[in-house]
Amino acid sequence: MDFIFETRMMVRDYECDIEGIVNNANYLHYIEHTRHLFLKERGLSFAEMHAKGVDAVVARMNMQFKVPLRCDDEFFSRLSLKKEGIKYVFYQNIYRVCDEKLCFRAVVELVCLVDGKLGRSEEYDRALLG
Repeated sequence: MDFIFETRMMVRDYECDIEGIVNNANYLHYIEHTRHLFLKERGLSFAEMHAKGVDAVVARMNMQFKVPLRCDDEFFSRLSLKKEGIKYVFYQNIYRVCDEKLCFRAVVELVCLVDGKLGRSEEYDRALLG
C-alpha cells in the first residue's frame, strides 16, 4: 500500500490493560490523532471547519487487531486515502517500530455534514485530495 502520511508515537503505560497490552479502544485514539495531524499538515483545521458549519464524521469503521502493542513500544501510524462518492476512505495501519510488525489495520469512512446535512466540502476535497 502506498501510504501518504506517517507519524511516530509511543505507547504510554496508562493505555495498557491488566494483561500489559494496549487496550483496544486506544487504537481508535491513535488513528484519529493520525488523521488530525494529516489534516493539519494539509492546512485544514477541524475547529475552523466546524465554525463554518462543516463537520467530518466517521460513518463506518472496520478494524483488525494483529499483534499487540505493549507499554513503551514505539509505533508508526500510517495512512492512505481515496474518495468514493461523498465518502473519504482512510486506510490506516499501525506498525511496531522495532520490527515493522503490523499491529493494527483499519478502514475508516468519513463523510461531511454541511450545516447538519450530508454533503460535499470543497475545502476537504482540496486538502485531502489536492
